[in-house]
Amino acid sequence: MKNLPPELAANAINAMMQPVLICDDKNKIVMANYAAQDFFQTSENLLRRQKIDDHVAPSSPLLDLLSYVHARQAASSEHKIAIGNVHIPKERLVDVHVSPLGGEQKLVVVTLFERTMADKISKQLTSQSAARQVTGLAAMLAHEIKNPLSGIKGAAQLLEQSAEEEDRPLARLVQQEVERIVKLVDRMEVFGDERHPELAPINIHAVLNHIILLAENGFAKGIEIDKHFDPSLPEVLGNWDQLVQVYLNLIKNAAEAVKNTKKPFIRISTAYRPGIRVGVPGTRERLSLPLEITIEDNGPGVDEDLLPHIFEPFVSSKKTGGGLGLAMVAKLIRAHGGIVDVDYVGDRTMFKTLLPIALPEGGKSRGEKRG
Repeated sequence: MKNLPPELAANAINAMMQPVLICDDKNKIVMANYAAQDFFQTSENLLRRQKIDDHVAPSSPLLDLLSYVHARQAASSEHKIAIGNVHIPKERLVDVHVSPLGGEQKLVVVTLFERTMADKISKQLTSQSAARQVTGLAAMLAHEIKNPLSGIKGAAQLLEQSAEEEDRPLARLVQQEVERIVKLVDRMEVFGDERHPELAPINIHAVLNHIILLAENGFAKGIEIDKHFDPSLPEVLGNWDQLVQVYLNLIKNAAEAVKNTKKPFIRISTAYRPGIRVGVPGTRERLSLPLEITIEDNGPGVDEDLLPHIFEPFVSSKKTGGGLGLAMVAKLIRAHGGIVDVDYVGDRTMFKTLLPIALPEGGKSRGEKRG
């Protein structure tokens, strides 16, 4: 490594997926790889005129970490550090590892590990636990509530027939409320279905175009829907009906979010993101999720207090919402071996799903278990 040609060393650093900076003992940036330039949305030439201090708060633990590594000449790490600059719409949390390079220049290598994927997985595990709790509740409600509700509705129908004219609206109100509760219980029963879906290779663009056609002629009529599809995207390993349910739900939510916006806008995009792999709990298997589908809108967004729990059952930002739509989305995406997350960029709300591809010649992607 000591005799490694400088050009080869620079190429090796640029090939790394993680943002990497090399800084001197004054925290001045002397090199930034391609991933770092993308992370900071700034060219290397501009970054080399800056210091790490320009991207963190004066009290940031990153500055203490750099001082520690320079003083001890020993590698060290810090977790959950906020990074941001004028080009980044929202601060991003990263884990940071700093290692000394040694030599007279007293340089250190700063490697950033964005917490996005770890946080996504944590959210999925949390919502999965909550959904499992609802499973037992749904089974109990279906048995203990639906049967008595049928009797109540029948009695209300008989009362409506024999009631005075002024009392009939009350009897109809009872029937309507019974029907509403039955629909709620029916939706909850879906959480009790733990069967693995039948999966097959599917063109995700066919699914999205099908839903866009429904949207433009129905619930999203008059709303601009912009498509940014990657035509080279491979097929997803999925279930047609469930994927339609997932993206119909997300696009309908976007349409409802922008209905009071001056210039309502929805963008649906697809992309291939190589290198996104996550560990499967309890195994050594690594799950590849290269297919990214994003539903973006310019609505008011989700309240920050609700954001960490948005995929849990009974959590909703809508006044009339039941809080099961996004929980169902999370459940179905998990059944496909994928991940769903929500984020903001500027004034845009973005729901992103990451899914596995269908392997050729009948090969199986992770998540293709069948019941």
